[in-house]
Amino acid sequence: MGHPFSAQSQLNSIKEILQTVAGPLDLNVSVRLWDGEVVPLGNSADGQFTIALSGPGVIGSLLRRPGLETLVRLYATGHIDFEGGDLIDFSEALKTKRSNRNRLKQISKTMLVKRTLPFLFAKTEVGDLDQGFRDDMIGRNESKRKNSDYIQFHYDVGNDFYKLFLGSEMQYTCAYFRDWNNSLDQAQHDKLDMICRKLRLQPGEKMLDIGCGWGGLICHAAKNFGVTAHGVTLSQQQYEYNKAKIERLGLSDQVSVEICDYADHQGSYDKISSIGMSEHIGIANYPRYFDKINSLLRDRGMVLNHAIARSSKKSKRHAAKIRPERKFLLKYIFPGSELTPVGMTTDFMEQSGFEVHDVESWREHYALTTRFWCKNLSANKDEAIKLVGAERYRLWVAYLAGASGGFTAGSIKIFQVVATKKASKGLSGMPPTREHLYRTDTCRTEASRAA
Repeated sequence: MGHPFSAQSQLNSIKEILQTVAGPLDLNVSVRLWDGEVVPLGNSADGQFTIALSGPGVIGSLLRRPGLETLVRLYATGHIDFEGGDLIDFSEALKTKRSNRNRLKQISKTMLVKRTLPFLFAKTEVGDLDQGFRDDMIGRNESKRKNSDYIQFHYDVGNDFYKLFLGSEMQYTCAYFRDWNNSLDQAQHDKLDMICRKLRLQPGEKMLDIGCGWGGLICHAAKNFGVTAHGVTLSQQQYEYNKAKIERLGLSDQVSVEICDYADHQGSYDKISSIGMSEHIGIANYPRYFDKINSLLRDRGMVLNHAIARSSKKSKRHAAKIRPERKFLLKYIFPGSELTPVGMTTDFMEQSGFEVHDVESWREHYALTTRFWCKNLSANKDEAIKLVGAERYRLWVAYLAGASGGFTAGSIKIFQVVATKKASKGLSGMPPTREHLYRTDTCRTEASRAA
């Protein structure tokens, strides 16, 4: 019998643990140990999906600090790897008809404690990741918020990186699938069209897109609905991309863009879109945000707010709690972001002088959109690593896979809210039904131009 903390004792222990859990789990997944041996986690494991562990320190790290943060660090630094498929494939392979938690209750706790002891002092050199946001990642204190820093951390990863997974129109918001079998590009085109229809854009109107991304909406609205469109962004790279795109499409007389914080923008508009923007500003800033939008709109002008949402909580304490998955997003992906229940959003909008007309959930559309993004990024792994490094690539793949899982399960949601500025009493001017959203002739100008 060897030393209890020896390398051989560690290998013997992990093999026994895996063989014990394999029966109850019966997954089509295997585990590759640091000595090269592959242990199946079920009778159905065909060798396609394999989780690779770099050494005994992986087990030791998870024992000492179990949780998502440790798991993310181990994956981001390559100490845990997934072979044979992307993270979406693995999430599906890990699903079973019965609860894995209930199955694992059959396993002896005494055996697990005994067999994990050899890993008590096993270490893996995993410190803070290089890609984390270094300042206040939560941003609840308005005096300390640096919106430009938050936006640039996320969006200035590089246009070439985003091109690897977003699709031809560089749309980094939820697509709209008129058919679940449609391509991502088709669904993103249909999203842009649906937003324009919901805003009832008319030729000659002035439109503002707050947080305009890479210009897909403002260019689509100008080209197909005849509006004069302006976009604002805090991302230098998005601004430069927009300027080149507008010139390339010959839309300089209709479309403009500037680097500007929404709070500093001045002007008067008929229609305003906020697509995936309000999540970035923090709940405490919602009154100021919607007050500002209201001030930029003419009376009975329309706004469409498209935003990811969380479920409503029973108390402020529960709402303020930062769960591990949210901490991951704040630290590595979306610093300063905060989600609200859709009811809170509509309350803020009404308090700012808007009349809410339409609320629509796109949750399942975003589950499919983020699935496309994750698979696209995974398929371009080598190029992505060249652009941003292995650590950031892995963090983003994990983020996109987690987002797809969250939207699929319903733990996160997304809504579009359409409202009009209610500065005076009387009728809103909205149509009596939603039929206008689905008529092919609504507002569009491109066909008449071609004729």
